[in-house]
Amino acid sequence: MDFGRIITAMVTPFKQDGSLDYAEAVRIANYLADNGSDAVVLSGTTGESPTLTLEEETVLFQEVKKGLGRKAKVLAGTGSNCTATAVESTRKAEQLGLDGALLVVPYYNKPPQEGLYQHFKAINDAVDLPLMLYNIPGRTSRNMEPETILRLAELRNYVAVKEASGDLRQMQKILAAAPRDFLLYAGDDNLTLDALKLGGYGVVSVAAHLVGPQMKELVNAFLSGDTARAEELQAALADIFQVIFINTNPAPVKAALNLLGFNCGIPRLPLVELTDGEKETLKKVLARHRLL
Repeated sequence: MDFGRIITAMVTPFKQDGSLDYAEAVRIANYLADNGSDAVVLSGTTGESPTLTLEEETVLFQEVKKGLGRKAKVLAGTGSNCTATAVESTRKAEQLGLDGALLVVPYYNKPPQEGLYQHFKAINDAVDLPLMLYNIPGRTSRNMEPETILRLAELRNYVAVKEASGDLRQMQKILAAAPRDFLLYAGDDNLTLDALKLGGYGVVSVAAHLVGPQMKELVNAFLSGDTARAEELQAALADIFQVIFINTNPAPVKAALNLLGFNCGIPRLPLVELTDGEKETLKKVLARHRLL
């Protein structure tokens, strides 16, 4: 299964009363598909998955899948630190006809590597759906070691990993030993080009909300052999990559989308919107890129 080169981890828009705005979610998803995204992830960390109910996720999956049609693939963020919950959510994504699921390393309970393997194997064995592993130790407090990722890559449903450890040596170890059809995606926008140089396939991006065409051009430039242009684009986008993490994701990118004319609302508690100073910093960077 090829999810494409640019996968955007999509925000979840909320109305002023805090309820989920499904129509705006469809609008954002179509905007992303029209601006470089080959696929979107719904209800991932950027989509504030910890604050969404199962009912909200189900409707979100249905509405965006229907609203996108064949313009882009739709992956569901179905990871959990409870294996039974992750299995149930992934089965639901399969039943709804989604194209795949993104499964984050269980957070907070800090399972050992064998626990991680058994967790992800249980999900694999419960569905017949393309699955992407998601390693982000900065959010989960547990790194999934390359050896564990490689064991899981041998199972039938795991087709890719989103590697957000920030460790290029770890990416290299995975790529050196993984099956040829097992794909590695950068999990950090600023490491997109580094991952591609190692043999990675693409990026699961937050920045593509704002600079999707540029991200697409960066990847395509590298693939066509124009590494100099890819490096130029990577350097030019550095301030975007930085400012969208000026506060906890997704608060900055939601604020940026609001400035661009979308109605994302503010994050649900316990996250909060940007301070006035942070908003001014964000505006300056967006203006520099002629996004406002």
